[in-house]
Amino acid sequence: MQDAGVDLRRSAWMAAAQAGDGTAYQALLRDCIPLIKSVARRRGVSADHVDDVVQDTLLTVHRARQTYDPSRSFTAWLSVIADRRAIDLLRRIRRQDAREVHAPFAFENHADEAADPARGLTQAQATGDFADALANLPPRQREAVQSVVLDECSLADAAKLTHRTKGSLKVNLHRGLKALRGRIAFGG
Repeated sequence: MQDAGVDLRRSAWMAAAQAGDGTAYQALLRDCIPLIKSVARRRGVSADHVDDVVQDTLLTVHRARQTYDPSRSFTAWLSVIADRRAIDLLRRIRRQDAREVHAPFAFENHADEAADPARGLTQAQATGDFADALANLPPRQREAVQSVVLDECSLADAAKLTHRTKGSLKVNLHRGLKALRGRIAFGG
């Protein structure tokens, strides 16, 4: 019978809130939190997401408060809303998990397509370190950096100019840029 008394109290608070009683509305929302948490846990929501369900449920109650019929059970009405918000959250998490991949080393092993290696080299040129570092590169690496980065040739054009394959040019370019970064960053 205590559950019926709790439900009657909640129904009375909601009816008062619908009539504009802010104090009753605050008391109702505070009283709803344990029930919402219970519904979320029963649905299988992890502990770190239970508060998300509480927040979504309270927002839904606030938006739909005028649709509540005081002659019906408030606890049942709230439980259905909390259950739907828990299901929505679980579906959202499942969709995110299906799209997202946790690969902490993937970023380090993937080249940045938007990176502009010439920008860093241009800044180093101004200080004079670049010319010294470039002069100390092996000839094939120096030629690759000169033609692709400084002269801004495509790999195909640079390969024709240097009489080498694109693959060989790419390898020498990569090695040359890496050596330049190391020499310029550490001063020698």
